[in-house]
Amino acid sequence: MAQIKVPVVRNILQANERLAAENRKRFDNAGIFVLNLMSSPGAGKTSLLEKTIEGLAGRIGIAVIEGDLQSSYDAERIQSKGVQAVQINTDGGCHLDGNMIQIALDSLDLSAVDLLIIENVGNLVCPAEFNLGEHDKIMILSVAEGDDKPLKYPLMFQICSVLLVNKIDLLPYTDCDMNKIRERARQLNANQKVFEISCRTGEGFAPWLSWIEEKVRGHKKLQAGKI
Repeated sequence: MAQIKVPVVRNILQANERLAAENRKRFDNAGIFVLNLMSSPGAGKTSLLEKTIEGLAGRIGIAVIEGDLQSSYDAERIQSKGVQAVQINTDGGCHLDGNMIQIALDSLDLSAVDLLIIENVGNLVCPAEFNLGEHDKIMILSVAEGDDKPLKYPLMFQICSVLLVNKIDLLPYTDCDMNKIRERARQLNANQKVFEISCRTGEGFAPWLSWIEEKVRGHKKLQAGKI
């Protein structure tokens, strides 16, 4: 007789929700705004972080948690930008979870941090299922991946507050249709903000950086009002 595994999966997700809620409380108590950054491999997550850190330097205190299957390469890239970064290696795991974030937080000095960005494992499926305690989920899609991704991975597009369409400098060399991306993404999430950017050239970064600054200010004001 075949075994039914759904209850086991449900129990895992429920346990993770409890851990995520603990993380969220810790973030809020510290006045830290947290982003969960997701994409497929190679879409440009780490390049986005580097460009974002450069753009916000001197204005917002930033720390980064890096998630990868192996290596510390991305964390080293981020540390070279002068911010705190801790690496989580999942050893084959396809996503980060609440427990991993709790452990990683112990390696960070959060006293001067306004913004924590969690770079999740490159995957458009599993990370969408697991909350980490973040305030907003962010997704990067590169134009080289094509305009059909909202059709193939709807949950990821449904849950993300922001869609960053990266590598727009390559649009003339691809068959990607930006109008289709916007239309398909907003059919799944009508409130989703879409920013068209190039991490290579810096095009389109000003609106993205302004969105972050507004969110960080709003979060600090909200938490200050609770004291």
